[in-house]
Amino acid sequence: MSVTVRFAPSPTGRIHIGNARTALYNWLFTLKAGGRFILRFDDTDRERSRPEYADGIEADLAWLGIEPDLVVRQSERFDRYERAVERLREAGLLYACYETGEELERRRRLRLSRRLPPVYGREALKLSEEEKNRLEAEGRRPHWRFLLPNFDDDPLSPRRTEVHWDDIVRGPQTVDLASMSDPVLIREDGTFLYTLPSVVDDIELAVSHVIRGDDHVTNTGAQIALFQALGAEAPAFGHHNLLTTATGEGLSKRTGSLSIAGLREEGIEPMAVASLAVLIGAAGAVTACRDMKELTLRFDPAASSKSAAKFDPAELRALSSALVHSMPFEEAAPRLRELGIDGPLAEPFWDVVRGNLETVGDAAEWWRIVREGPGTTPALSADDQVFVQSALDLLPPEPWDRETWRQWTDRVKAETGRKGKALFKPLRIALTGRESGPELADLLPLLGREETLARRPQ
Repeated sequence: MSVTVRFAPSPTGRIHIGNARTALYNWLFTLKAGGRFILRFDDTDRERSRPEYADGIEADLAWLGIEPDLVVRQSERFDRYERAVERLREAGLLYACYETGEELERRRRLRLSRRLPPVYGREALKLSEEEKNRLEAEGRRPHWRFLLPNFDDDPLSPRRTEVHWDDIVRGPQTVDLASMSDPVLIREDGTFLYTLPSVVDDIELAVSHVIRGDDHVTNTGAQIALFQALGAEAPAFGHHNLLTTATGEGLSKRTGSLSIAGLREEGIEPMAVASLAVLIGAAGAVTACRDMKELTLRFDPAASSKSAAKFDPAELRALSSALVHSMPFEEAAPRLRELGIDGPLAEPFWDVVRGNLETVGDAAEWWRIVREGPGTTPALSADDQVFVQSALDLLPPEPWDRETWRQWTDRVKAETGRKGKALFKPLRIALTGRESGPELADLLPLLGREETLARRPQ
């Protein structure tokens, strides 16, 4: 069977790392199977959907290394949904309901008080045409529900009706259609809810596998029934666990929780995001994969835990730093050029400083230090200033290499009697303006003798 998956965000905000988890699960699944990845914008909410959000989501996916084979917008496919609606109506599987939200809530509480499942009781099926006309004359407009196939002859007498599927992530699953309400497919204003357009598109686009968050598990039984009502075989389903913060809070597009755009602006490496989003909550340690090929080899949807995966953003930053520390110059070079870091010194500079960076962008500050000096007068005591002056007078002639630092400091130690922190800290501060940083044995040859002497305290 040809594999086709889809990632279906609503363009009502930028995606966060939890959304990226779903996108990556689908992307890696297709990479393993050699299938097709569809980006489908569920933009039927005309008030909240924005083209700029859709553009942003495409940019976020590209940054993560996800390249859709096809982009689809539900807002351009309403004619297909209308045809499906007519088909369901003709089959008697779509019925009008007139209850308000308050009325439905009262019924729900009443059923709970009677220790009955809080599902819709199909009261609208009892309405006569005269009663419907009266309600519409009062200004009520119907919403439309899909009649679940959970009864024999009388829909007002539902019976246990099990729907089974072998979940890609969770294994064998069962849902009882009698335990749920008939889903609303169309709102009072005529707009579609998620379920109908999603199923219609999955059918028409030949989606073979639906991989999504486990908050959709309970919806799956009704959706399988809708596939069958429209004469189609349901795809395979997989439901991965959701990401939460370390305190158990959910992520939200509306609040910008750990948005991909925000992480990108912070300088977090895309493979750090991808590695954590995919590997957390599964068997094995979460480590940063260098590329998608490596992550694909580690990807196993069935290894995902069934409980929520909690993570600490600090772990994400640690993964990102690890990638920067091991990043070869060839990979970093294009980004370094954008920072103005180029020329014959660029590669040795990168090899010297990368182990002290959190992000590639941090290299810009060290480049300035190497080329221009600390920028401000280093905070040295009077004694340390005298010491640095004396030490600079003892600089050996060029050419310099990694051994120069040891040769120089050995001579300074012999001449001044200083050693340890008293020897090395003032020299580091004078040369870099920092109390910590790259190994000075590696940094000194980048500075050269003339530039080093130019850092003499004034």
